[in-house]
Amino acid sequence: MTTGTVTLAPLRHADVPRCHEIELSLFPGDDPWSENAFRSELDNGNYYVGAYADDDLIGYAGLAASEYEASVHTIAVVRHWQGRGVGKMLLKDLLARVDEINVPVYLEVRTDNEPAIALYLAHGFEHLGLRRRYYQPSGADAYTMGRPAQSV
Repeated sequence: MTTGTVTLAPLRHADVPRCHEIELSLFPGDDPWSENAFRSELDNGNYYVGAYADDDLIGYAGLAASEYEASVHTIAVVRHWQGRGVGKMLLKDLLARVDEINVPVYLEVRTDNEPAIALYLAHGFEHLGLRRRYYQPSGADAYTMGRPAQSV
């Protein structure tokens, strides 16, 4: 169902099977994250947030940060919620975390993911480079993008 209010909350271990299900539906031509990969991210203390509509997990985003830099590990939104601002909500939440520690943030994005690229550009990211055949097994290329530290 695509009605209701979207809320953000910390991702829970109980959400891991749903995250994997979303990965399988969104990234079938590449190597979707396993349940173990999500568990490892949560266990290692990385910041993960879920987007929930009527208690259903419809998206998630993850970030690793140090005192020197941050890296967006993933942002995913189920297809029937894409284009409704959920990805923007998730990105803004991650960037608020990054801004608290005032470090630059980096990410990789498929070169053919125009909506995501536009979102990142709108939030201060710029193209830094190209990683050929970054996504496997599809061999899709990725842009490396970065945003400088923001003083708050």
